[in-house]
Amino acid sequence: MLALQGDVREHVDILEKLGVEPVEVRDVEDLEGLAGLIVPGGESTTIGKILVESGLLDSVRSFFYKGGPVWGTCAGMVLAASATTSGRQPLLGLMNALVERNGFGRQVNSFEKDLEIEGFEEPFTGVFIRAPFFEDVGPGVEVIGKVGEKIVAAKGENILVTAFHPELTDDHRFHEYFLREVCKL
Repeated sequence: MLALQGDVREHVDILEKLGVEPVEVRDVEDLEGLAGLIVPGGESTTIGKILVESGLLDSVRSFFYKGGPVWGTCAGMVLAASATTSGRQPLLGLMNALVERNGFGRQVNSFEKDLEIEGFEEPFTGVFIRAPFFEDVGPGVEVIGKVGEKIVAAKGENILVTAFHPELTDDHRFHEYFLREVCKL
């Protein structure tokens, strides 16, 4: 659990309910031996700046490119992208995708929506708060959820991203999916 800013506690609580012992990553040494890493929702430019200042940006990239599973939610989805449509900010570049930050609008435009997610039998209620979306994805990226034509959930070989906040619901299916399908636990 990248614990620099954002919805850390909410993810930690769910992981504990699922019987997983979460590690709060605040420096490079905390990445050693992890089975996976969640980059939480929060403010992507702030998290990006802290990643750079702490030396974690390159270390998280290294963790990922050595096969470490990563899940980015909301701001984590922004950070996982290879490019953004506007503004300059540090990106991890873990997924071949073009992200639109705050793609659904400002805080007042936040909403909940039932989503059809590939691999889920029942709809998942997505909580969208100043949410991003992928405008485009490249090879190796599988789209697993959309709102209209906007990509809001995708996965790759060892990465999962969601534009919404599964940690703000009582539905733990995305956490279970990450552990099972991405972390292979």
